Order: sequence, then C-alpha cells, then structure tokens
Amino acid sequence: MRRPKSPKSHQRSRGLSEDSYAYHHARQRRAANVTRKAELREERAAALGDPIRGVTTPFVESLDSSIPSEATTTDEALADATTTSSPDKPPPSPASAADEDHLNYYLTKPEFEESLEYSRVLSEPLVSTERERVDPAREAEEAKAHEVGHETASEAISRIVSLANANNKERTRANVQRIIDTFGRHNTDTYFKPKAPSLQSTYSTIAEQKPTPRAGPDTGSSEVQIGILTAKIRVLADRYEGANRNDKVNKRNLRLLLHRRQKLLKYMHRKERGSQRWTNMVEQMGLTEATWKGQIAVK
Repeated sequence: MRRPKSPKSHQRSRGLSEDSYAYHHARQRRAANVTRKAELREERAAALGDPIRGVTTPFVESLDSSIPSEATTTDEALADATTTSSPDKPPPSPASAADEDHLNYYLTKPEFEESLEYSRVLSEPLVSTERERVDPAREAEEAKAHEVGHETASEAISRIVSLANANNKERTRANVQRIIDTFGRHNTDTYFKPKAPSLQSTYSTIAEQKPTPRAGPDTGSSEVQIGILTAKIRVLADRYEGANRNDKVNKRNLRLLLHRRQKLLKYMHRKERGSQRWTNMVEQMGLTEATWKGQIAVK
C-alpha cells in the first residue's frame, strides 16, 4: 500500500515554492493578465467594426431605402392625411417622386417635371374664341376639374416612378448610378486635390506620360467598384440574416463579394491612404478596418 504524499512533498513535485504567499500572488497576477488580454481582445474587435456592414452612415441608409430622409413620413402622419384628404385627391405617398433625385425607369427629375408640365398643357380645356357665347360658371368648373384630374394623375405617376415602390433590382440599379455620380473621378477630380508625387517619380529622368482623357463617366475606379460592391453586399446580407439563413448559394455569393471588396480596399489603402479620395469614401460608406484587415468569415 502506497503512503500518501505529505503537503510539502506535493508542492515540490508540482514545482512550487514553499512560500504559499508568493504562489497565490503569482496566480492572481496570471488571472489578472488573462482577464486583461480578453478585454483588450474585445476592444480591438469592437474597434475594427463589422466586416460585412461596417458603420451605418446617412449615405448607406439611403442605399437601403433609395429614398431621401426628408421624403419619408411616419405612419401616424399618413393616417391623418388619409382621413383628412378629400375624396377627389388621393392621399400623399410615403415618398414622392418630386423629392427624389433618382427615379425608376431611367428617368431624371428634369425629364419627369417637363413631362408633367407638357401633359398638363395638352389636357387643358380649349378656350373658346367666341366669348359672348361662353358660360363663365361652366368654364370655371371645367378648369377646376382639369386641375383636380392633373393632380391625381401626377400623384399616380409619381408613385409609379418612385423608387419606394420599386423592386430590389431597380433599387440596386439606381444605387449604382448614385455611387458613380458620387465617387466617380469624372466628378471628384474637380474638387479633390491630386495625389502627391512619389519620390521615385520626382527624381526620375523619364518623362511623365499624360493620362488618357476620359471618354465618359468613371465606372472602373477602385472607389466606384467598392461602393457598388457595398450596395450589393448589403442586399445579400439582408437576405441572409432573414429567413434564408440556410441558403448556401447566397452565403457563397456574399463571401465572394466580401473578399473581392477586401482586395480592392487593400489596394486602395496602399495607393491612396491619407488622400481626400480615400477619406471621403471611407467616411461616406462607413467602412471600418475589419472590411480590409484580417480574415472575413460569414457565419
């Protein structure tokens, strides 16, 4: 029968000191260090942000809805307007085409307003040249009926061309056009400072080549492609986080878009870091360091 070890021999076998105070003090310091490491790890993860969505900004919110914030109204306001409106005039729409810059069906705001004015002129009741035989009361009624009919038709057409009533495909197309107008270099080159020359180009003896003149809107620069990928990523993320959690094809497409955006962000961070172009894109799109640093995993 083996004899049990004494407490002193048990401490020696574990390689511990005979001083119990130093032993417990070392264990406390180790536990404090482990706790501090976990806290720092959580702080760093929070500072990096969400690798999929980043930080929510007004521009990103407008991509989700395709409606400016001033055009949206509350449900209570819509209910009050519906009950107080006259039967001849339709209730107001949650988003009117008059408040939007980008419309559906490839329409622009000037074209839409011009078409409404042209239709109003065409549908006006004709004014008789024989004023002695005209009934003023009937003429006033016809003019009033024409105005009411034109307002009703204008409201109906506004709802048809409004992006609030469009599907995801049309909203994505409008968002792509907005991103091209916002981040395209055919517009940003007019107010952003050019990139500072590198030391290699400064002391180089080779003559600098002139850039090729642009033939149209900028659709291929890094910031434009990053913005387009961000708009598509948010659409896929909304679908994946909903009822389609087990959609493997959607998950794979989302992962491919995330990694493609990560490569472009790494390239632009290396080439344009600290420039106005980089700062403007990161601030408006709400992109954090997690979108281009480290590994991105879709769970």
